[in-house]
Amino acid sequence: MPIVAQSTETTDWVSRFADEVIEESERRAPGKPVVVASGLSPSGPIHLGNLREVMTPHLVADEIRRRGHQVRHLISWDDYDRYRKVPKGIAGVDEEAWAAHIGKPLTSVPAPKGSPHPNWAEHFKAAMTESLAELGVEFDGISQTEQYTTGVYRDQILHAMRHRGDIDAILDQYRTRKAPAKKQQKPLDDAELEAAEGSGAAAEDDGSSGSAGYFPYKPYCGNCEKDLTTVTSYDDDSTELTYACDACGFSETVRLNEFNRGKLVWKVDWPMRWAYEGVVFEPSGVDHSSPGSSFQVGGQIVGIFGGKQPIGPMYAFVGISGMAKMSSSRGGVPTPADALKIMEPQLLRWLYARRRPNQSFKIAFDQEIQRLYDEWDKLDAKVADGSALPADVAAHARAVRTAGGELPRTPRPLPYRTLASVADITAGHQDQALRILSELDPDNPLGSLDEARPRYDKAEAWINTHVPADQRTIVREEPDADLLKSLDEASQQSLRLLLDGLADHWSLDGLTHLVYGVPKVQAGFSADATPRELPPEIKTAQRTFFALLYHLLVGRDTGPRLPTLLLAVGQERVRYLLGE
Repeated sequence: MPIVAQSTETTDWVSRFADEVIEESERRAPGKPVVVASGLSPSGPIHLGNLREVMTPHLVADEIRRRGHQVRHLISWDDYDRYRKVPKGIAGVDEEAWAAHIGKPLTSVPAPKGSPHPNWAEHFKAAMTESLAELGVEFDGISQTEQYTTGVYRDQILHAMRHRGDIDAILDQYRTRKAPAKKQQKPLDDAELEAAEGSGAAAEDDGSSGSAGYFPYKPYCGNCEKDLTTVTSYDDDSTELTYACDACGFSETVRLNEFNRGKLVWKVDWPMRWAYEGVVFEPSGVDHSSPGSSFQVGGQIVGIFGGKQPIGPMYAFVGISGMAKMSSSRGGVPTPADALKIMEPQLLRWLYARRRPNQSFKIAFDQEIQRLYDEWDKLDAKVADGSALPADVAAHARAVRTAGGELPRTPRPLPYRTLASVADITAGHQDQALRILSELDPDNPLGSLDEARPRYDKAEAWINTHVPADQRTIVREEPDADLLKSLDEASQQSLRLLLDGLADHWSLDGLTHLVYGVPKVQAGFSADATPRELPPEIKTAQRTFFALLYHLLVGRDTGPRLPTLLLAVGQERVRYLLGE
C-alpha cells in the first residue's frame, strides 16, 4: 500500500471526493488500484456537457495520483450502442441515406464522407481523444464493441439471462408503462431517452418482453445488423436462443455461450460493468439520478452481478453563453475541440474544476470569454503573490498541472481582450500584430509572436469564428471631414489634448491614462484624479469623448478598447484621421 501524502488542497470538492474514494477503495479492494470511470457514446459530436462526465472523475483520479496511489480512469466508449438517430448538421452526412443505418451498432455505421476513420464511432471518438490529450486527461479506453464481440462479457451475459426474473422484478418497480401482452419491444422511456441525449449515456429500452417472458439481452440481427429483434425463446441449460427480426423478418437460433453479436440492455449493461471493472467512483448526469433512471435502478441490479454501486455525484448541466441545453442529436453543439480552438486548456480545465459537480455553469463563446479570461488572469496573479483563497489556489493548481506535470502554457500571457482586438484590427497580418503588441510595453517589448502563443492564436480564432462580420473593426482610410468640420470648440479642444499627449504616452498604460484623462483636464481636474474626486458628469464626458474617437477612427459608436485601437492604428495615421 502506498504512503499517503495528504494533499494540502483540502478545501475543494475534489479533495473531499478523493478522501472518500480512497477510503472506499481500500474497503472494497485493499491494495489494488483505485478505479474511477466515465462513459461516452460516440453517437455524434461529443459535446462540452459530455466532457463533465470525464472531467469530474479525471480531477478526482488526478488528486489520488498526487497522493501516491495507483489509479485507473476508465473511459467506456459505448460504441456498440444502437445508432438511434441521424444527428443534424454533420458534414458529409446525407440524413436520408444514413437513416437506413438506424438500429445498427455505431461501429457498423459508415463514417461521414471524407472521414479518414473506418466507422461512425471511430470518427467521433478520434476528435474527443485528441481533445482529452490536449487537456492532460490520462485514461484507459475500453471499446464496448470489442468487449462484446470478442466474448469478454459472455459469463456476465449468461448470468444475466439466468437471473432475468430477478432483473425483471427490479425493473418492474420503476416501469410506468406496462408492455402489451403481445410480442413486441417495450416502448422507450422518454425521460431516459432525453437523459441520454443530455448526458451522453446510451438510451435503450430495458429488455424484450412477450409471451416468452423477459430477456435483458438484445441480439443484433444476423441479416440486417439491426437490433429491432425480439427473443422468442431461450433455454438456460443449452443456452439456445431464438430471435426474430421485426425489421427484415430474419430469424435464427444460436447458442448464447458462443454467440457474440448482441449486448445487454443499457439498464443491465451499466451495473454489470461496475461489477466487472470494480468501479469505485463514477458520476452521473442529473437526469440519470431521478427515480427509475439508469443510475438508481443500476444500484439494485449491480448486486445480481456481485458488485456494489460506485460512489457517484450527480453532475449538473453545462451550458453555452447564448445557447439552449446541449444535445448531440440536434447538431451545432460546441465540442471540446471547438472550445480549445478559442481558449487554452488551462482555462477550460479551470471552468470544470472550480464548480462542484452539482453546480451548473456556462462556457462562453461570445464576448463573455473576455471577462472569463480577465478573471483567470487575476486569479493567476493572486496565486503568484500569495493572496488567493485556498479553494481558488486548489482550482488553479488543478487547471495548470496534473500529477504528470505542468501543462504547456503561453510564455507571455497578454490580456485576451487585447490580443483579440489586435487580431481583429490587423486581420491576419502578423508583422502588424507583432508591432502593436511590442508597443504595449516599450520597456519590455515582445520579441516574437511565439511568446504570445498559443493564447494569441486562440484569440484570433475567436475573432474569426465567433464575432459577426458587422462587429469587426475596420479602420477608416480617410478622415471624416464632415464630422471634423461640425465639431464644437470643446470637442476640438479634446482632440488637441489627445494629439499633444500621444508621443509621450505611446504605450498601453500611457494611452489608457491619456484617453481617460482628457475629459478630466478639460473639466479643470488633474488627469490623475480618482473617480472619488470627480463629479458624476465626468463619466458622461468620457463616454462622449470615446464615442467621438470611435466615429473618427472606425466609423462606429464602439470598438476595441481605445488604447489598443490607437496603438493598432499607429501614431501617424491617428493624427491623420483626427484631422491634424
